[in-house]
Amino acid sequence: MKMTQKIRGVVRGMILGVCLTGSAVAADNVDLTTPEGAIVANRKIQCSTIDNRPVFYTWQGSAFSRRRGEADQLLFKVSGMNVRQCVTIRDEKRGEGYRLVSREIMIYLDPRTGKIMDRWRNPFLGRDVDVMHVANDPVNQPPSFPYSASAKPVARWYGTEITGSWFMNLTIPLFYHNVLQGEYQKYVGGAYHAAEMFNFMGETANLIDGRKDTAAVKVGWVRVSEWLPWMEMQGREGLVYVHAAGKKLNGYEDLSPELKEYIETRAPAYKVPPPGDDTRPNATTWTVFKEQTRPEKLPRGGYR
Repeated sequence: MKMTQKIRGVVRGMILGVCLTGSAVAADNVDLTTPEGAIVANRKIQCSTIDNRPVFYTWQGSAFSRRRGEADQLLFKVSGMNVRQCVTIRDEKRGEGYRLVSREIMIYLDPRTGKIMDRWRNPFLGRDVDVMHVANDPVNQPPSFPYSASAKPVARWYGTEITGSWFMNLTIPLFYHNVLQGEYQKYVGGAYHAAEMFNFMGETANLIDGRKDTAAVKVGWVRVSEWLPWMEMQGREGLVYVHAAGKKLNGYEDLSPELKEYIETRAPAYKVPPPGDDTRPNATTWTVFKEQTRPEKLPRGGYR
């Protein structure tokens, strides 16, 4: 990890003074060079060092098509939110860590009017289809600890600091069994194939400040995936990519009017995160679509 001389002077020799479970945090700064400090910094980025404190992220952007031999098309705008909280977990060998639980919404907006779309004109089919907005509950993460089960250090600070600011990128390639496909994906394909790319950034002094239980964070997000199932593309060549940017908010009231309207009228549960001991399997657009949609078989020649 490379750090400026100024930041080295701040963190060198300091004792980690952040209490993960208290109602306030100690004044000693976070030492990013230790496994314990890395855990605290990551927790402050993701949520709060105070157990069960709700934290909101939001993002806005655009979704485009990508097909061979033709120009990309703007399909729709997107506006999303994630409400989350962290809880402390202690392990005799792995140390004191945390678990994050969350749920998220992303709505699809008309690119001209900015209004929520419930019907969308699919330009590749020449007809309208029903829109299924993202409503994934839960979207949880496995526990994070400073040490492994064999008591070896595993947590590291992967951010980069330059002139008082930090930034971190995270790339998540996804390739696994597709719940909307059959049982022979090993032989004929059809696996879920996507990638998510995140950029997190903020001010270093804010991140390591032991008096603050959460960090001020901005985020960039790119998602590349196959056609969304509600688009009814029936295996046509191509993909969708979403490019968005956002930030951590002070609270629910800072969400956009469109998101608050959607939550108030259609999804009030998304005002708060799931409980800290939530053990449900994670939801995705694909799993939610399967739960809400009756399966059909293609007729000979397919649908038109």
